[in-house]
Parts: sequence; structure tokens; C-alpha cells
Amino acid sequence: MFKKLLILAGVVGVAAVVFNKVKASNDERALWHEATTAPDLR
Repeated sequence: MFKKLLILAGVVGVAAVVFNKVKASNDERALWHEATTAPDLR
């Protein structure tokens, strides 16, 4: 039983790290997109 909980905790930890990396990558891409597009001066 303890071994299953340990494996589950490891899987959840890895999933959290991957989620944070993907989110950070998307945030950075959105920031660069905003910084490099021409302003809308209408």
C-alpha cells in the first residue's frame, strides 16, 4: 500500500513540474508576442 502511494506521489510531482514548465513557456511566448507586435494606434 505504501509503495503505491509513493509511486502516485511521484507521478503527481512529475506532472506538476511538467505543467509548470509548459505554463511558463506559454507565458513567455505570450509576453514576447506582446512585446514584438506593433501597437494598435487606432
